[in-house]
Amino acid sequence: MKLQPDRLDVQSILGYGPGWVGLARNGAAEKIERSVIIGSSGELIDWHCSRFEDLTPEHFDQLAGLRPELVIFGSGARLRFPPPAFLRHLMAQRIGMETMDTLAACRTYNILAGEGRHVMVALLIEPVN
Repeated sequence: MKLQPDRLDVQSILGYGPGWVGLARNGAAEKIERSVIIGSSGELIDWHCSRFEDLTPEHFDQLAGLRPELVIFGSGARLRFPPPAFLRHLMAQRIGMETMDTLAACRTYNILAGEGRHVMVALLIEPVN
């Protein structure tokens, strides 16, 4: 699915499909085919996990260490929630987190980033078989 954001001054997600997301970054488009953390301040960080079942508390600790205002977790093609224990460091730092499927996470990130919020989206991009 192709997304058409208004002209944003931050990196934005242009599209999404099975196994990929498209990112507008520094005036160029980039196709990303791996799990990734995208931040409204220009962050683009590999998130080393290719399956929901492989997520660990350390994946979410990495997000807490980045100190965003809000984390959006895109759980893949369907909505799946991480165990509450995985979110301990986010909660301790009072960092909000919302879980949604990856397509909804992409749209929500664009809206919040466009509003100037310090938001990060952690997208689980599962390989297509």
